[in-house]
Amino acid sequence: MKIKFLMQLSLVLFSLVFFVTSCNEDTNPNNTTSEKGNVASFSAEASLEWNKIFLEIERYAAGYRPGPAPRALALLGLASYEACVTGMPEYQSIKTLYSGLDIPAVQSGKTYHWPTVVHSIYSTMIPKFFVDANGVGNINPTVKLRVDALINRLNDKYLTEVGKDQFELSKAYGQAVALAVWNWSTTDKIGEHLEYPTYQHYLDPFQGYDWTKHTGPGKWAPIFPGPGKPMGAIYGGARTFAVTQKLCNPPSLYGMTYSEDPKSEYYAQALEAWTKNASTDYYTKWVGEFWSDDLVNLTFSPGPRWIAIANQIIENEKSNLETAIFAYVKTGMAISDAAVACWYSKYYYNIERPATYIVKFIDPNYKSNLNNPLTGDVGVVPSFPAYPSGHSTMGGAGAEALASVFGYSYAMTDKCHDGRTEFVGTPRSFHSLYEMAQENAWSRVLLGTHWRMDCEEGVRFGTEIGRAVNRLPWKK
Repeated sequence: MKIKFLMQLSLVLFSLVFFVTSCNEDTNPNNTTSEKGNVASFSAEASLEWNKIFLEIERYAAGYRPGPAPRALALLGLASYEACVTGMPEYQSIKTLYSGLDIPAVQSGKTYHWPTVVHSIYSTMIPKFFVDANGVGNINPTVKLRVDALINRLNDKYLTEVGKDQFELSKAYGQAVALAVWNWSTTDKIGEHLEYPTYQHYLDPFQGYDWTKHTGPGKWAPIFPGPGKPMGAIYGGARTFAVTQKLCNPPSLYGMTYSEDPKSEYYAQALEAWTKNASTDYYTKWVGEFWSDDLVNLTFSPGPRWIAIANQIIENEKSNLETAIFAYVKTGMAISDAAVACWYSKYYYNIERPATYIVKFIDPNYKSNLNNPLTGDVGVVPSFPAYPSGHSTMGGAGAEALASVFGYSYAMTDKCHDGRTEFVGTPRSFHSLYEMAQENAWSRVLLGTHWRMDCEEGVRFGTEIGRAVNRLPWKK
C-alpha cells in the first residue's frame, strides 16, 4: 500500500513539473530550446518579402541586366544562409569554398531571432547594390518608399515579438554578416580590369569589347533599334560560385557552321525563326511575351524571373524560413553562375542574331516580335551575341536549383505577370519546373530573337550549372 502511494505521489509531482515547464516554454518569447531556436520554426516572411521587393527595385534599375542583378541575389542568399546555418541542424557552412570570405560567428549561449537576422542582411546589403557609378542610391523613388515601409514594418513587428535585447543582438549580427559578404564581394576583379574592384564597375554594360575587331560572316553586329554596341562583354570574367567551366558546347554540335546555302542547317534555323516570328496567332504572342522580361521599367529581368517563381512556390507551400533560405541561395547562385558562363560563351563564339541573317538572305523587312510598349520601339533585338541564349541558360539553372528543393515534378501556375496590360501576362500552368525552362527557351524562337540552337544549348548548359550548385556540400 505504501509503495502504491509513493508511486502515485511521484506521478503527481512529475505532472506538475511537466506542466510548469510547458507553461514556461509557451510563454517565454526568448525560449532557447533547440526546436524553437531553429530557423525552420519561423515563417519565410523575412526572406519572401525582401525577395519580392528586390524584384520591384530591379525592374527599374538600368545596367543590372544581365549579370549584376543575379550576382546580387546570389550574395544576398549566401549571406542569409551563412548567417543562419547554425540554426539549420542538417546544413553546414560553405564559406571555406570561397577564399577570403570570413563570416562572423554567433555568440555562444545567445539566442538569435533568425527573421531579424535575415531582415537585417537584406536591409543592409540592398542599398549597397543599388547605387550609381558615384555610389549614390538609385532605387526608383516610388519603390524606395515601399522599401522604407518594409523596413519599418518588420522592425516594429520583430521588436515587439522578441524584445529589445534579442532584436538588437540579431540585427547587429545580420549587419556584421552582411558587411562581411559585401566586403568580400568587392574583391571580385574581372580579368585585366584590376583597377575596378568595386561593384559599381559592373554597372556599365558597354565595356571591354570592340565588336568592330571581330567582324565577318556569321559574327555579331549591332541591330537597331538598340544602343549600337555590345552589352555585358566583361561579365564573363566575374566570379562564380560553383562552376569552373564557363564555355558551352560549340555551335557545330548542331551542324551550325556558317552557311548561306538554302539547304544548310544554318539557313533552316533562320527560316524557323522567321516563320515562327511571322505567326500572328494568340499562342505565339502569349508565350513570347509571357517569358520576355527583356525591357527595363517594364518587368524584372530574365534571371530574377526565377526568384519570382521561387516567391510563388514559397508562398503557395507556406514554406518555413529554412526552406526559403535554402531555395533562394541555390537559385541565386545558379542564375548568377549561369549569367557569367553564358556571357563568357557569347563573346567567345560571337554568333550573329538570326535577325541579321534573315534581313540579308530571307526578308529585308524582317522585324522581331519583341516590341517595347513603353518607348514604341518595334522589332527590338537584345544587344549582344546570340549563342547561347541567356534566358535559356538562366532558366535551365534556375529550374534545376528550384526543382532540387521542391521536387522535379512540381506543378504550378505561373502568375508572374498576372494583371499586366502592356502585354499578354495571362498566367500559364506547367507540370514541372523543367517544362517551364523549356518553354522559356522556346519563347525566344517565337519572338524571333534567337536560333533554336541557342535555346537548346542554353537549357542544357544551364541545367548543368544548376547541378553544380546542387553538388556543393550543403548538408552535413
